[in-house]
Amino acid sequence: MSTRSTGDGTAMVMNKPALKALLMERRALIEPEQYGLARPTGQGRRAQGLSQQQVDELTARALHTYGRLETGRYPHPPVDYLRQVARLFRLNEQEWTSLCRYAGIGDPPAPLSTVSGLEVPGVWQEVVDGIAHMAYLTDASWNLLAFNEPLAAFFAGRRIPGNMMRWILLDPDGRETLLDWDTAWAPAVLPQLRAALAVRPDDETLLRIAREAARDPDLRPLWEAGGAAVHPDGDERPVRHPRHGPGYFTICAAQPMTAPGSRLVILIFRTEARKPHDRIPMLRARAVP
Repeated sequence: MSTRSTGDGTAMVMNKPALKALLMERRALIEPEQYGLARPTGQGRRAQGLSQQQVDELTARALHTYGRLETGRYPHPPVDYLRQVARLFRLNEQEWTSLCRYAGIGDPPAPLSTVSGLEVPGVWQEVVDGIAHMAYLTDASWNLLAFNEPLAAFFAGRRIPGNMMRWILLDPDGRETLLDWDTAWAPAVLPQLRAALAVRPDDETLLRIAREAARDPDLRPLWEAGGAAVHPDGDERPVRHPRHGPGYFTICAAQPMTAPGSRLVILIFRTEARKPHDRIPMLRARAVP
């Protein structure tokens, strides 16, 4: 295996066997005829799908470029080339992540497709419905995809927002409901908007929210100041519950594996009198003999 250093001193390792297995399996599924190419008939040709040379032809690369990648002799393949191969082989987002990791570059800097993260399997609605705490699922643009009954009851008149980012930052109801909005909420959420735009710079929904934030007199200083928070997982923030009054949300966040940028968010509410979750010990696996 070959290694590649990262900026923080850690090393990313190329997993040659896994890389070869993934690429060979996916290459075998692509028929040359789909691209107007003939199937090689030489005696040495027994593998199904595209030949290595045909991959070079279709990606407009020098001869043997793909062969070097598949056999692990391309130690630092550029992301744009990996993206070409991934799209040619019709990889899904999980396979795209695996390809980048196996090639030694770590997690991909952006989704494989511009529509990735905008839809999730319908079974996620059942998952959200089965959660006792308030829970919702958003796509990569922070549009609401699914929510459960406890979350619906949280909003006055059950006026459920279409986009959670916009509700938190720009909706008057959000600013009133989310206590200490200007110090506990907006400074933590705006960097998440920046982070999302870094991955999806052409996302019209996110761009529209960013333009509104830049014009808003309360948000403009915070937007210009930047910030480092990129996810809410584990945060505790003050909120006014419509039934229970002032309290805190403990925010737990996760991501469906097939939809980069989407988020499952679980909001655990407690009143000020209850024990803060940040005092609960961390979960760690017991030593295995």
